[in-house]
Amino acid sequence: MKKSRSIQLKSLLLLVISFTFIISCNDSDDILTGKNQNFNQILSEADIEALLFMLEEEKLARDTYTYLNDLWSINQFANIKNSEQSHMNAIENQLIKNNIYYTILPDGEFANQELQDLYNQFFIDGAISPANAFQIGATIEDLDIVDLQDYINATSNTTLLTIFGKLQCGSRNHLRSFVSGIENIGATYTPQFLSQDAYNVIISSNQETCN
Repeated sequence: MKKSRSIQLKSLLLLVISFTFIISCNDSDDILTGKNQNFNQILSEADIEALLFMLEEEKLARDTYTYLNDLWSINQFANIKNSEQSHMNAIENQLIKNNIYYTILPDGEFANQELQDLYNQFFIDGAISPANAFQIGATIEDLDIVDLQDYINATSNTTLLTIFGKLQCGSRNHLRSFVSGIENIGATYTPQFLSQDAYNVIISSNQETCN
C-alpha cells in the first residue's frame, strides 16, 4: 500500500514538472515571435501619423538639398542630402516592419500641402543666391528639430523615441553646418521655429555623434 502511494506521488510530481516546462516553453515562444505585447510595442495612431509625416519632412530636406546642390555645388548640400536619405530609410524601415502603407512621391512632390508649399517657395528662393540657399538649409533643420521634439514629447514608444532622437541629433549637426556656412559669408541666421535660447545652446555646442 505504501509502495503504491509512493508511485502515485512520484507520478503526480512528474506531471506538475512537465506542465510547468510546457508553460515555460510557450512563454519563451511568445517572446521570440513577438506575441508578447509587453515585448513588442504596438504603434498608436499618433505614432503612425508621426512616422508618415516625418518621412515626408525628411524628403523635403533631401529633395531641396539635391536641388540646391545641383544649382550651387556647395559641399554642405552634397553631403547632407545623403544623410537625409538615410533618415528617410530609418523611418521607412519602421513603416515596413509594422506593415504600414506609405508612398514616396517623385522629387519635389508631397502629399502634405504645407510641405509642398515650403518646397515650392524654397525652389524659388534658393535660385536667387548661395546665401539664400544656406538660409533655406538652416530653416529646414530648424523646423525638423522642433517637429521631432513635438513627436518625442507625444510618444511613449521606445523605438520611436530612439529613432526620432537620432534624427534630431543629425538635424542639430546639419543646422550647425549650415549656420557655419552662413557666417562664413558674413551673414547671420535668425531661428524661425526654435526659441532663441534653444538655438543658442545648439549653435554653441560641438558636433555630436548620433549613431
